[in-house]
Order: sequence, then C-alpha cells, then structure tokens
Amino acid sequence: MSASRAARDRVGQTALYAALALFGTLSLLPLLWMVSASFMAQGEATTFPPALLPHHPTLVHYRDLFGRLALGRYAMNSALVAVVTTAGALAINASAGYAFAKLRFRGRDATFRAMAAGLAIPVQVAMLPLFLLIKSLGLVNSYGGVIIPGLASIFGIFLVRQYALAIPDDLLDAARIDGAGELRVFRSIVLPTIRPVLATLALWTFLATWNDFMWPLIVLSDDRRYTLPVALAGLVGEHSQDVELMMAGAVITVLPVLVLFLMLQRYYVEGVTEGSVK
Repeated sequence: MSASRAARDRVGQTALYAALALFGTLSLLPLLWMVSASFMAQGEATTFPPALLPHHPTLVHYRDLFGRLALGRYAMNSALVAVVTTAGALAINASAGYAFAKLRFRGRDATFRAMAAGLAIPVQVAMLPLFLLIKSLGLVNSYGGVIIPGLASIFGIFLVRQYALAIPDDLLDAARIDGAGELRVFRSIVLPTIRPVLATLALWTFLATWNDFMWPLIVLSDDRRYTLPVALAGLVGEHSQDVELMMAGAVITVLPVLVLFLMLQRYYVEGVTEGSVK
C-alpha cells in the first residue's frame, strides 16, 4: 500500500514539475521572440506567419538606437536616476524602519498606522499634489524632481520595520551599556542584521525607478533629460511601423533589470519571506 502511494506521489510530483516547466517556457516565449526580432531585418517581424528566428541576423537596429537616436544618453539618465534613488532610499527607509521598530518616541505607533493607511491610496491620486509641491520647490524639469519623491516610501519603511522587529532588544541594550551611541548601534548591529531585507529593498527600488514612465514624463520637459522609458515612448510615435527597432529598444530596457534580478533573486526572496514572517 505504501509502495503504491509512493508511486502515485512520484507521478503527481512529475506531473507538477512538467506543468511548471511548460508554463515557465510559455511565459518566456514573448521575451525570447522580442530578443530574436531585435536582430531581424526591417519588416521581417511583421511577415505572416511571423518568423521565429532572424534569417540574416543584423545589428543595424542597435546601431541606430545608440548612434542616430542617441539612446545611450537616455540609458545613462535612467541609470543616474535609478542609482541615486536606490542609494538614498536605502539610507532613509532603513533609518525610518529601524526607528519605528526599536526606538521609543511619542506618537510612534499612531504615526506608523497613519503611514500604513497610505498604502491603500493609489499612486495616481498623489501625483497632482506631489507635482504642485515639486513645482513650489523649483524642481520641475530637473533630476531632483524625479529623484526626491522616491527617496522615502511607505512600503520600504514598512518592509524594514517588519524585519527589524526581530532584532533582540537585549542585543541593542547590551551595545548601549557598553557605551555605543545610537549611530554606532545602527551602523554596527542593525545594518548587518537587516542586510537581506536591504538587498530586497534595493532591487525593488531600482526596478521601480528604472521602469517608471509616468512620473518622469510629468516632471521632465527637456528631452535631453528624458529617462529610457519616456524616450522609447517617443520613439514609438516616430517609428511605430519599425517593429524590429522597437524590439531592440525593449531589449535594452528589459535586459539590465532582468540580469540584476537574476543575480539578486536569492536575496530578494529571502528578504521578502523572512521579513513577512518576522
């Protein structure tokens, strides 16, 4: 009886893995075709039936993007905004999350509950008052206007706080008794302890900033300061019939963040799961 049950379990497990492999392959097909189409000659991707592989692979679309259309400048703009925003968000969200988790001050819990309620507000609702604030600060059409709103997020503070709650109070008190100040405690004890969730937050912030389209479109008016998603949206209007060129632009946008995610996915999953449980 046990042998037949074990055989059924193996069959069920094999069927599950086969289904997962099938669905995973199907989900990757559009991405693989996008990469393949970026190397096709002009018009080849729109033939019927559509070609799966380029008959004569060419790099002409990538040369056009980085040469004639100067897409490299927009990629550098996106990299600058994403890196600065990620670094600032790590410092601010980590400090605020630790403060809400372990430091005692008046109104701490009420303030955190009010902030957590903000997670239910759609981002689009806050864009108008945020733009008016950025305008009053004179940051319209500047990188500062794009970067500053992403430096602190309710989600980031919440994520760090949930993880930092697991740090033993006795450990922090022992460091204080030994003469360590709050800054030393935060730098030497808290930061190394919450490293997995910081990796998660860094990946999350970088991906969100790199792929952000709406806010840079609202704030930036000088096309020389456009980020990559905004620049590609402009190219769609000018080259809507050139599918292969659009696919090459999509590859340039997706590939860096995909590689980054694959490199850091272990820390991402670890930070999300441990932070939610703790």
